[in-house]
Amino acid sequence: MDIVDSKSLYQKVVDTIKDDIKNNKLPPKLKLPSEPELAKRLGVSRATLREALIMLESENIIKRVHGIGTFVKGHALIESGIEELTSITELIIQNGQTPGTSFYMQEVAEPDEETKARLNMDDGEKIRYIKRIRTANDDPVIYCIDRIPTKYFKDEYEFSEGSLFIDLENASNIEVEYAVSHIEACGYHPEISPALNSKENLSLLVLKQMHYDTLNRPVLYSENYFRSDVFSFTVLRTKK
Repeated sequence: MDIVDSKSLYQKVVDTIKDDIKNNKLPPKLKLPSEPELAKRLGVSRATLREALIMLESENIIKRVHGIGTFVKGHALIESGIEELTSITELIIQNGQTPGTSFYMQEVAEPDEETKARLNMDDGEKIRYIKRIRTANDDPVIYCIDRIPTKYFKDEYEFSEGSLFIDLENASNIEVEYAVSHIEACGYHPEISPALNSKENLSLLVLKQMHYDTLNRPVLYSENYFRSDVFSFTVLRTKK
């Protein structure tokens, strides 16, 4: 990383890092050196480096994860920690992209036995079954399958194509408090992969979550299929 004598110093750092990313000297998902080491390599002060990192993060080129480090994002990569519960709409917005929906389907259906057990449902109760394809800057990136017991909202309530958290609050004053999550990898899926324009050699990241409200009731079970070439999840682990 060599810096030439032109432009403001922090802008030279920005340009240098951009060039190294473009030339694949800094590949996507690479963790950058610590600030003191990186500043030393570039021959600038830590204050100048911080200015450059702030600009690079604002341009969605790097991602700084508190307590973990700074990572190269590359092209169209959305990174997120899963410690904080956020809706998919918020997740896309937080990464500087515009959320949308290219496919939406919902129906009232009889739950299978597994769903009844997961959501503590009684015999005769039904679920609102929702399928959506969420987009980021018009690119299909997430295939969502959600199940909500119909007892939590009136039959005539019209769900939006946006955040289900907001819909639950509007429908019945239910506030999602926390979720129990499970992440797994999924190979090529004959229905979901083509819908997301995902290549056959690319796996999908599946996030299965049971959401609970402030009364500890299971109110929403979701299965979200993320394109692995777009999304990367991080987990902050600490010693007790």
